[in-house]
Amino acid sequence: MSRQAARAQRTARINHRRRRARRIAIGVVVVAAIAGMNGPALWRYGNAKYHAYKIDQPEYKAANGKWTFLDIPSEYRVNGIHAALLHTGKVLLIAGSGNNQKNFDAKKFESVLWDPETGAFKKIPTPNDMFCAGHTQLPDGKLLVAGGTKRYEKLEGDVTKAGGLMIVHNEDPDAPKTIPAGTEFTGQKNGKTFVSKDPVLVEKAKKVFDPKTGRFLRTEAGLGRIYVEAERSGKKYETGTEDNYRVQGLKGDDRRNVYGIAQKLALDKKDFQGIRDAYEFDPVAEKYIPVDPMNEARWYPTLTTLEDGRVLSASGLDEIGAIVPGKDEIYDPETKKWEYTGKIRRFPTYPALFLMENGKLFYSGSNAGYGPADVGRDPGVWDLETNKFDKIPGLSDADQMETSATVMLPPAQDQRFMVIGGGGVGESENSSEKSRLVDLKEKKPRFRDGASLEKGTRYPSASLLPDDTVLVTGGSEDYRGRGGSNVLQARTYDAKTGKYQRVADPRVGRNYHSGSVLLPDGRVMIFGSDSLFSDKANTRPGVFEQRVEIYEPPYLYRDSRPEVSGGPKTIERGGSGTFKVGGGKPVTGAKLIRPSAVTHVTDVDQRSIALEMKKTADGITVTVPENRALVPSGRYMLFVTDAEGTPSEAVWVEVP
Repeated sequence: MSRQAARAQRTARINHRRRRARRIAIGVVVVAAIAGMNGPALWRYGNAKYHAYKIDQPEYKAANGKWTFLDIPSEYRVNGIHAALLHTGKVLLIAGSGNNQKNFDAKKFESVLWDPETGAFKKIPTPNDMFCAGHTQLPDGKLLVAGGTKRYEKLEGDVTKAGGLMIVHNEDPDAPKTIPAGTEFTGQKNGKTFVSKDPVLVEKAKKVFDPKTGRFLRTEAGLGRIYVEAERSGKKYETGTEDNYRVQGLKGDDRRNVYGIAQKLALDKKDFQGIRDAYEFDPVAEKYIPVDPMNEARWYPTLTTLEDGRVLSASGLDEIGAIVPGKDEIYDPETKKWEYTGKIRRFPTYPALFLMENGKLFYSGSNAGYGPADVGRDPGVWDLETNKFDKIPGLSDADQMETSATVMLPPAQDQRFMVIGGGGVGESENSSEKSRLVDLKEKKPRFRDGASLEKGTRYPSASLLPDDTVLVTGGSEDYRGRGGSNVLQARTYDAKTGKYQRVADPRVGRNYHSGSVLLPDGRVMIFGSDSLFSDKANTRPGVFEQRVEIYEPPYLYRDSRPEVSGGPKTIERGGSGTFKVGGGKPVTGAKLIRPSAVTHVTDVDQRSIALEMKKTADGITVTVPENRALVPSGRYMLFVTDAEGTPSEAVWVEVP
């Protein structure tokens, strides 16, 4: 279907909705006439009909917007965990195994591509389990996806074989050692045997010399980390203390040089385990392309684009389910290689790390939860070069930052951030209604409370809109919607007034594994939700929410909207481009919005950059700021707005 045909089809759908609204109005009159004779059941039916009629009225939509469901054929419905808007205008929805153990065991890994213009869907072959990976937009318009799932968690009562971390030592300074999966490790004291679940490469030993005299001092063993399990099930195969382990199957000197050391190997809970694999998704070829794997396995990492276009990978759970101990690394899109930063900085998983206009990183405190409750949770400004971290005081409900959302308020030049909602550590029932604001341009930045939500809210989704407001929707009061606590509310936040305004309510509750994405036509896509239970009594297991909603903001129901066309496809920083503008009312503003790449209500990519604008005879000339840290290289949506804030549809512009 052509894009022109798709637009015509959308117009036909709008006309159909208007005719349907008239039919509903007639039905409401009939219901009202006979409700008194037919009791409360019919009255409730009448109320529902009236509500449907009311929210479809032009004046209501012009004030509150409208929610609709995306029509997804059954074969394309997936457990969407991640979503990214691509410069082709399409949305990549990544499920991986979709938090489904059966899918994981069957190696059923899924991604779906959706075209908002034509409504078409396409399945994308997914080479690995990208469930709970990290991602970010790259300078050349590709999407970097790194990490994912190697093994699912097992709760304490479900673990039948004792297991844990084995540190393999290699004292041979001449060669690394490869230990294959299935290798047996036998304790020298406890006599118990454990089996490795994956292969591991153990680096060769390092000879250490005195830097002054050159005299040999010692040999430091090379190390490798591997997850091991007991050969047999049962509590009697647990260990309680540290032991050295012989590695079975070795020959010659390796029998002496290579050995394992493990602490307690028990039947306790086993967390998810990460992978090293990384891919670039090519929006034009519409396929994943493997690149060099990360040095560390990561599950729940954050990927943040840096000033020079390289990408920082931080935090995550490693290949044995432990929090990566601050060993951050950087991806170079030119070489497709990863290198350690050489610095140690620890964060909880999915830390909200934003590139500031001075090239430093702002950590808001928002995170997805795994990691010590007292390590790396304070917000602050991080200088990646020096590893200096300046804490920012004043954060309210600081013990309820898990599952909060953070957004860089428009315009990005102001360097103001808002942290929304959040909950207590782990499965806490506590949640915050706070919206905390911080201005990083202040000499001594400090958080201050802004307007509050109506309810304490975990997992709120926040999307920048082209009228310079922020859509905040969804979430739940309790952990994963427990107790029927989903928040069926949406509101917009105006950074100029500092106030929220309620808008139309969504029809579906959204909590864990949800997110939202601004589309080029000004609508917003909201996806996902993974409730722990499906009833208020917490007796029935939850079912993943595969329905996708589309929010049409009030500005789409005004009499006219600007139109922008023509102009260059590429604008250098400090450079200008001239575009034709039409559509009725005069244009008063222009901005670049970086496309989203979101998971677990964490989106460190999106930012809205105000452009200097001058009017021409039949359009405008816009100028892109020179600051590379403010405008990272990549593809952007160019929106223009009139005096009411009504935006055009976006045109895509590359900033090289």
